[in-house]
Amino acid sequence: MNFNEILTVFFTLFAVIDILGSIPILVTLKEKIPDIHPGKVTLASCIFMVGFLFLGEYFLQYLGIDLSSFALAGSIVMFILALEMVLGIDIFRTDPETSAGSIVPVAFPIIAGSGTLTTILSLKAIYDKSTILVAILMNIAVVFIVLNATKFFERKIGKNGMMVLRKFFGVILLAIAVKLFKTNL
Repeated sequence: MNFNEILTVFFTLFAVIDILGSIPILVTLKEKIPDIHPGKVTLASCIFMVGFLFLGEYFLQYLGIDLSSFALAGSIVMFILALEMVLGIDIFRTDPETSAGSIVPVAFPIIAGSGTLTTILSLKAIYDKSTILVAILMNIAVVFIVLNATKFFERKIGKNGMMVLRKFFGVILLAIAVKLFKTNL
């Protein structure tokens, strides 16, 4: 395992998951859904991501889709997510009005949504599974910390700081999406 590759994959997933950018959504959801438990959300998100890392390719094979095609599609999804982050527009929408608790809508689709799962499979075209697994687990740790400290982050970073972070990681994600597209074309 290469530490630089782990960091690259970590920051790629960090940008896609956008847990810091999701703090306003999480704060709103905690007001509407009081039974959101950081441990349950973290565990469910981890199961989704790790499960897709190891079984997602088999699922694609069952559907007759090769990994390069999926990686190209994933890079397009990542590109669109990055545009959302940088331009401040909403293309992908989630329904925050659901009352299913910790798993829906927090673990899926906010944390381990289609963008994250697509990114995990797309990264398999470039990096080995162990590198991606370590990066997933590092992100899961960050997710757990942020979920437990949403009020703290909201007070300390403020709305303007949140916007700056979201745009910064959007530009990084945009560059990574272009790299994935070029690599798999």
